[in-house]
Amino acid sequence: MDERSSSHSHHRLLIALLMVLLFGVITVQYVCPSKSECHLLHQLVSWFRDGRATGSRDGGSEVRVGLQKDPYIAEDGALVRFVPRFNFTQVDLIRDVDFNIKGDDVIVFLHIQKTGGTTFGRHLVRNIQLERPCECHAGQKKCTCYRPGKKETWLFSRFSTGWSCGLHADWTELTSCVPSRMDSREVPENMPRNYYYITILRDPVSRYLSEWRHVQRGATWKASLHVCDGRSPTLSELPSCYSGDDWSGCSLQEFMDCPFNLANNRQTRMLADLSLVGCYNVSAMNEEERWAVLLESAKRNLLGMAFFGLTEYQRKTQYLFERTFNLEFIAPFTQLNGTRASSVEVPSETEHRILKLNRWDVDLYEYARDLFLQRFQVARQQERREARARRQQERRRLRGRFTTKQGRQILKPTESPRQLDPYSVVTEEQQRGKDGGDSEDSEVLLPDWWDLDENSTLEDYMDNVEQW
Repeated sequence: MDERSSSHSHHRLLIALLMVLLFGVITVQYVCPSKSECHLLHQLVSWFRDGRATGSRDGGSEVRVGLQKDPYIAEDGALVRFVPRFNFTQVDLIRDVDFNIKGDDVIVFLHIQKTGGTTFGRHLVRNIQLERPCECHAGQKKCTCYRPGKKETWLFSRFSTGWSCGLHADWTELTSCVPSRMDSREVPENMPRNYYYITILRDPVSRYLSEWRHVQRGATWKASLHVCDGRSPTLSELPSCYSGDDWSGCSLQEFMDCPFNLANNRQTRMLADLSLVGCYNVSAMNEEERWAVLLESAKRNLLGMAFFGLTEYQRKTQYLFERTFNLEFIAPFTQLNGTRASSVEVPSETEHRILKLNRWDVDLYEYARDLFLQRFQVARQQERREARARRQQERRRLRGRFTTKQGRQILKPTESPRQLDPYSVVTEEQQRGKDGGDSEDSEVLLPDWWDLDENSTLEDYMDNVEQW
């Protein structure tokens, strides 16, 4: 009888556990119905990993936990997989501009279509800690971003000055338009004014698909001026892909088939100096030579920009912007992969064709990603060295204030540090005894060898480990 009751109890317990498991699965499916990134699942995995790491007793568990809790590594794991391909100089990698928001300096945002620029643009006007925050009002498309104590703007962007140089103006348009526009609005105290150009890039395939979906819904960007060398292109230089008011409802095949589609290699074209190839006059040189010149120009301009970010690395983008301009965002950036483009599944042959249509953008993005991640690594290593120096200085200060009844530890006046045994000290009592004086409690003077142990804390150890 006891065996039967025990068996029934086990069965009831098993059924209860199965019910709990089923309820959990249903809950997760309800909260995370799509295949897009789910923060709840990431949190559950994080808890599991943290618990497993905490339960580990080996000496490297603390280091592994530290790596897992690093928000930049946890974002995408890029630093674990990243191997640099391009050789950049120290000047190329260290970006620390002297942006003076109280002076005449201006940040200029080059907004390339479908790169997440709208989200980043909103961060600029709504999410930066400023002495004088931008004034944004409901129902208004633009915010007022004045300098402290002045009625002058420090930001040239869609959400601050509007499309003052044309809808989605490119590098060629902005560099020729922005200075005159800004000087016509306000006379700078110091000439010339400093302009810091910034932009956001995106994986070419995802960006291309996102633009197709946007055009499919009726977007045209017909208001874009495409000014180059003082004029807009003629209709023969820049034909349209559609005959009606818009291209709504177009299929991906139709989108790819149009030879005049500006979506092809858009990022390369918008970052290059178009005057180098005769602007939109494609008869000036053959296509291969033309795009090779544009690609090199785009890389050169990107390298010279004060800052650029990548849509696929939101937290790193935030970090590098903050380090570059010495500004801080209020709320952290979030990595959202559930875009319309991410929901588009295309056959491998279609993806291959998109890559071929955007071969110059692919080359540019590989270059940009390599530069971006190298800059991030250098900035993080520099930050760790600065933090380690501060910790060592604080330890030195605290130890220097330590008092002892044995007297003050000093070097003999007649001896140099090289002549002394580094582990021997001379107390102030001994020195005063020779001089006929007496001593009370006094402060310890530490010799130079005191702080040679750079790995005295987990933070110091992590700082000394290269995250390549």
